[in-house]
Amino acid sequence: MGHGHGHGAGMSASGQYVRPLALSFGVTAAFMVLELVTGALTGSLALISDAAHMLTDVVGVGMALAAIMLAKRARRSATKTFGMYRAEVLAALLNAVLLFGVAAYVTYEAVGKFRAPEGVPGLPVLIVGFAGLLANVFSFLLLRRGAQESLNVRGAYLEVLSDLLGSIGVLVSGAITLWTGWPYADPIIGVAIGLFVLPRAWSLGRNALRILFQHAPAKLDVDGVAASLGEVAGVGEVHDIHIWTLTSGMEVASAHLAVTADADPGVVLAAAQRLLKAEYDIDHATLQVETPNVRCAELSW
Repeated sequence: MGHGHGHGAGMSASGQYVRPLALSFGVTAAFMVLELVTGALTGSLALISDAAHMLTDVVGVGMALAAIMLAKRARRSATKTFGMYRAEVLAALLNAVLLFGVAAYVTYEAVGKFRAPEGVPGLPVLIVGFAGLLANVFSFLLLRRGAQESLNVRGAYLEVLSDLLGSIGVLVSGAITLWTGWPYADPIIGVAIGLFVLPRAWSLGRNALRILFQHAPAKLDVDGVAASLGEVAGVGEVHDIHIWTLTSGMEVASAHLAVTADADPGVVLAAAQRLLKAEYDIDHATLQVETPNVRCAELSW
């Protein structure tokens, strides 16, 4: 007969980054207001573009922070069997959408600037751009480690990274305008800042959708996992195998193991669980062990 087994899912990878995200949120929000006001007063598209990126940082970091808190507080229940961990993935997807929106807005604004370029005072842009650069460096250092472990934190980190480079672009724009008076420096760099974010937003959104569609993790070869399980002593066949990501750092698997007549189902189950943990870092696996006289029904889907 079948045997179901699984270990606890544990904490998501982003749970330990609440404090860095909160600090990043506060610093970024303060400098976003400064850049937006200065950009509006001076008419600098590059500065407004960078402020818009900072707005997505504020919203994105805020969503990432809220998603982590929601996932931590919303415990598993009879109806929420996996808790609210997917909130972190949704936050990452919304961050990607925000980044696309900013790129579209900046490009639209730049068209008007190219047709009728306006004089932009370089010194205020230069000063505020440097202040924004310091804020982005601070947030970048706070979130760099978490970006390697959590898709949710990576969404916030990518926005901060694009903003960091955007602030450098603002400095270049301010310097060119201050020293040469060339009117096209501001819109050109504004567009460059907007376009820089597009491939990163695409990658972030694609990874979030992979998780939401329950695709297998990119780093895992499902056929290879099935082959490894098939080599466990007593296993005759492996079928109906599924591997997906609940949220960053939490891979989940299920599979049916058809055992030979002389195999001990309990021994096979324990060995398979150990293999998944040791070789593939899968903590949560539900394995159904099928004896020769008991097989699962074939499903049409």
